[in-house]
Amino acid sequence: MDLVLGGTALVVAAPVMAAGVAAATWSTRQWGIFAQERVGRNGVPFQVYKVRSMCAVAGVESTITVGADPRITPTGRWLRRLKIDELPQLLNVVRGDMSLVGPRPDVVGWADRLEGRDRVVLTVRPGITGPASVAFRHEEDLLDSVDNPEAYNREVIWPKKVGLNRHYVETWTLRRDFYWLATTVRSLLDRN
Repeated sequence: MDLVLGGTALVVAAPVMAAGVAAATWSTRQWGIFAQERVGRNGVPFQVYKVRSMCAVAGVESTITVGADPRITPTGRWLRRLKIDELPQLLNVVRGDMSLVGPRPDVVGWADRLEGRDRVVLTVRPGITGPASVAFRHEEDLLDSVDNPEAYNREVIWPKKVGLNRHYVETWTLRRDFYWLATTVRSLLDRN
């Protein structure tokens, strides 16, 4: 499913992705695609590809991104809202690093915190979308609304995501994967 649907989606999305890369290159003055190390299946690191939507800002080092993050360019804000920045991950799906549906891959440091039953999340390929991605599709705005985004992410959002991801892995069916793909498309079209 991943190879057929992911490959087809990559071909269909190629013009949009190319436009996004061109816009990102222009707005950031850097190459429009970047790779970032993430933790994949069985805890093995891999490079995830994304369209560049941010640029460096002195003094801002956090891996947490809030809605009003000064690192996000105006073009990047648009790319993120439409999820165009995620399209290069279809390359990761075709390569076998990722799946279309599954837990989002964490950066090193977060995946290391998984303990006990929660480590089941690392037994599957990470996905472009899934239950936690849909539930927290407005995560940046949510983090923007709290006093301490780092603490709120660590104490509230991340544990909820881990629970959703663990439930996904423990109750996986192909039918549910199609459900999550359809739900993701609906949420993108709805944009609320």
